[in-house]
Amino acid sequence: MQIGIIGLGRMGMNMARRLIKDNHEVVVYNRTQEKAKIMEKEGAIGTASLKELVQKLNTPRVIWIMLPAGPIVDEHIKQLSGLVSNGDLIIDGGNSYYKDDIRRASELKSHGIHYMDAGVSGGIWGLEIGYCTMIGGERSDFKHIEPLLKTLAPEDGYLYCGPHGAGHFVKMVHNGIEYAIMESYGEGFEILQASQYRDSFNYHDIAHLWNQGSVIRSWLLELLESTFAKDPHLDKIRGYVEDSGEGRWTVLQAVESGVSAPTIAHSLFKRFESRQDDLFSNKILAALRNEFGGHAIKIKKN
Repeated sequence: MQIGIIGLGRMGMNMARRLIKDNHEVVVYNRTQEKAKIMEKEGAIGTASLKELVQKLNTPRVIWIMLPAGPIVDEHIKQLSGLVSNGDLIIDGGNSYYKDDIRRASELKSHGIHYMDAGVSGGIWGLEIGYCTMIGGERSDFKHIEPLLKTLAPEDGYLYCGPHGAGHFVKMVHNGIEYAIMESYGEGFEILQASQYRDSFNYHDIAHLWNQGSVIRSWLLELLESTFAKDPHLDKIRGYVEDSGEGRWTVLQAVESGVSAPTIAHSLFKRFESRQDDLFSNKILAALRNEFGGHAIKIKKN
């Protein structure tokens, strides 16, 4: 199947690679041409502008945007809406707010352009493992792009979640849960670090042990093993943790829906706190975000 991908960041580039490996025809565009040239060497069709990308695609076109949530997505959609044809499909695969999806779908529909939202989880490991993908939009559009989803996702790793916004809504809640789980691990290791036994503890071994049949085993804990193998006491990492929006939106949604979500709310506020204090628990969060998503970490200066 043919697809255009806009945005060759940590995930967009590896998604393109995964699609190429499964013999899909991938046309790519990135603001900096170096990444498009890299993908050309790996079998993609590189383009130097959005106009050229659209020209390289057959109708009905499928264009997947992998850009940071916010104005930059709207800017690209606005440009694309003046270039694509009636019946073409634009997919936002970033971490956009679901209410923006509802607005965009309505605006594009008036121009005869289809729209879908795709919540994508997998981080820098998606190339090897696959991307868990949550889809919102028209079911007929979902069926149309299903060959792409089967390539991108692991087995049973994609789901049609409902109408426009549903995919990003599910991904939003997914990330809120992720915040809370990571905070829980961080606090647990903080207690270990503060105990009288700290000098006898090997955190890598503890993380590895807990992954051997314990009820708190998880992929995130496996990533902690990797983290502690490289930096046993996280001496090189500042406990400074960013938030990319989804946790805030999850807490706001809980308030709007009248749902008690104190653990997720607490984990969000702890991230705010991390920008003031260098707690060991926050080092855990910073390290985990780097391991699964390649997110930047603040290096501690000597």
